[in-house]
Amino acid sequence: MSQVPADEPVFVPFSKLPHFDPRLQPVVGIDAHLPAVPHEALSPQALRARFLSPPPWDPEVRAEPRFTDRQIAHASVLVAVIAREQPTLLLTQRTAHLSTHSGQIAFPGGRRDDTDLDAVDTALREAYEEVGLAREHVQALGELPTYTTGTRFVVTPVVALVDPGHRLALNPHEVADAFEVPLAFLMNPAHHRRHAVATPGGPREFFSMPYDQGGTERFIWGATAGMLRNLYRFLAA
Repeated sequence: MSQVPADEPVFVPFSKLPHFDPRLQPVVGIDAHLPAVPHEALSPQALRARFLSPPPWDPEVRAEPRFTDRQIAHASVLVAVIAREQPTLLLTQRTAHLSTHSGQIAFPGGRRDDTDLDAVDTALREAYEEVGLAREHVQALGELPTYTTGTRFVVTPVVALVDPGHRLALNPHEVADAFEVPLAFLMNPAHHRRHAVATPGGPREFFSMPYDQGGTERFIWGATAGMLRNLYRFLAA
């Protein structure tokens, strides 16, 4: 789960593997031995304080094995913490027809435009375009280190607090659904699974954080789970 050197071979994307289903890949570990982030450290006040005075820490996942030689593209996602009494995290399910990461659970976000001022501006613009989350309901707290996907997106996760009185309006072309997951669930490594899968380019590993929402499984995995793992490392440091 470390950064991949530039001379690594090109790996086959999961979407090109016959009959690939991330839910069926072998689980090689569940990190129940690691401590959960205490509930009091997840409050809006505690999150603000953590980003104002961050501790020394190292991200666990920086890059995936690359799937393509196409040019790097910069992107941002909004790690939107809804400031409820018990904070939740806003996630989306991408529509099935999209060219990259179709059908997957994701943060609102996307590619940086030339007119965007910075990574925060990209994340806020994309969140509004995808789910109708208005900027006036969002307070950006800070950024996590970039995460490079196998599809050559260098993604900046922008962590933000969102007013629980917000309203969403989903873009049906990009987003099939939007939902919330308790932040405490995601920041508990007992819910972090590590998977291993053999591909023609060599072995690969990925995290998953399956969440049962009233009988509906939300299978959080891949880049989204990797960035959440980094958020855990930051808050647990």
